[in-house]
Amino acid sequence: MSELSKLKLPTPKDTGKKTVLAALRARKTVREISGKKLPLQLLSDLLWAGFGVNRKKGPFGIGGRTAGSASNSQEIELYVTMEEGTYYYDAVPHRLVPVAAGDLRKLALNRGQQDMGADAPVSIIFVANIDKLVHSKGYMEPGLRESETQKSYYYVDCGWIAGNVGVFAASQGLTAWFHNCQKDALHEKLKLRSDQRVLFAQTVGWPERGNI
Repeated sequence: MSELSKLKLPTPKDTGKKTVLAALRARKTVREISGKKLPLQLLSDLLWAGFGVNRKKGPFGIGGRTAGSASNSQEIELYVTMEEGTYYYDAVPHRLVPVAAGDLRKLALNRGQQDMGADAPVSIIFVANIDKLVHSKGYMEPGLRESETQKSYYYVDCGWIAGNVGVFAASQGLTAWFHNCQKDALHEKLKLRSDQRVLFAQTVGWPERGNI
């Protein structure tokens, strides 16, 4: 991992570009995305909006996030893949931790989709950490130990975060395309455990001219 180092993200700030209602009106899926890089401040704001820490004390005395989760287990993990490498979003200190050097953006796209969005600056990989559900520090409902119940929760929780990303992106003139990905290849490249599941990806960037 000598090629990549931890990346401290700037403190998120409110740019106030659009109201929530205006962002919802502007939200749409655009698959033709420019390769123009995102400024570090904008990336910081994007990740915080998706699943950042917005209060020190949330449900069950655990820090709260911008998106809800089953028993506040916070089981969805975000991996951020860019041209130079892939990072894990460590939300509490608000930083990116290196995971894999090299460009994995094509793996974040499903087979047959790689002619769209392959040059986009950022793809967010959503990973469910089953261990966090099983060992939730909050209210431990019996269903959290059952695979089908776990699945229903982590898919919904993933959707909460993706929705946040989509609305924030629209507020900044960006596009956020939520899609499938090459799960097995990403699981291997990210060196995930057997109790972690790659779910989906969300490609984010500036829409190509003419698709704004």
